[in-house]
Amino acid sequence: MPSRLSRFTDRLVTLAKRAVSGNPAPPVKKGDGGYADWVIVVIHGLREYLDLPYRRLLDVLHEMHGIVEKLNLEPTELPDFTTVCTRKQRLKMAVWRTLLRLSADLHDTGDVQAIDATGFDRHSASRHYANQTGYTFRSVKTTALVDCETSTVLDIHCSMKQPHDTQVGRQVLTRNLNRLQIVTADKGYDWDDLREELREADVRPLIKHREFHPLDMAHNARHDDNIYHRRSVVEAVFFALKQRYGDTLRARTWFGQFRELVLKAAVRNVELAS
Repeated sequence: MPSRLSRFTDRLVTLAKRAVSGNPAPPVKKGDGGYADWVIVVIHGLREYLDLPYRRLLDVLHEMHGIVEKLNLEPTELPDFTTVCTRKQRLKMAVWRTLLRLSADLHDTGDVQAIDATGFDRHSASRHYANQTGYTFRSVKTTALVDCETSTVLDIHCSMKQPHDTQVGRQVLTRNLNRLQIVTADKGYDWDDLREELREADVRPLIKHREFHPLDMAHNARHDDNIYHRRSVVEAVFFALKQRYGDTLRARTWFGQFRELVLKAAVRNVELAS
């Protein structure tokens, strides 16, 4: 019976090939384009899964012939760790988002989805670097849309600033309307325009009202508490992500940190399905 690592790698290779644009390229073309994008995506996914630094990961892969064969490579053909790091930044964000979407499609989602936010710590930087790059916040505000039945991460958003939950929530929810049936969220997402937009798309919003008036309390009293409290699944997913894949983002750039977060979510989806 194949090991969990073998099953994970098989699924990741399949999704990575589908995530890149066009037909999957050969794994490596020496002297002509280098390593295929899907190979770089798989190696980064294995790094998250195995929780190893890049140098250590490639050393380990040299001794894992069965896993390397799934990339259609020989151990001696593996890229240098500097190539792996550089190519991650060059891959378009659309590749990583597509990988996340495809990883979510591995699961049969339920009727209830939930949205919430947390913070991921950023790798410490020198004062000079922080001043040069506007590195002002110590944590990345991370919003996740999660299926409450399977704990699958459907979408993820991150920001270096501190935008209001309603604005981020609208952005995340409206681009995933085809995945939604019932959405549950806390009072931070209390916005009538958002509720109306969801209802127009045949999505039932179960979002608590901030209680300024008796009518707000009446609205909250009508909510199904059993469904509303399923939003705690998001908190459980955040805890699992941080415990399994680390709560500190190592990339220095904003785009690198966004890629890192999306990759963590995608790898978790694939791992749950493997």
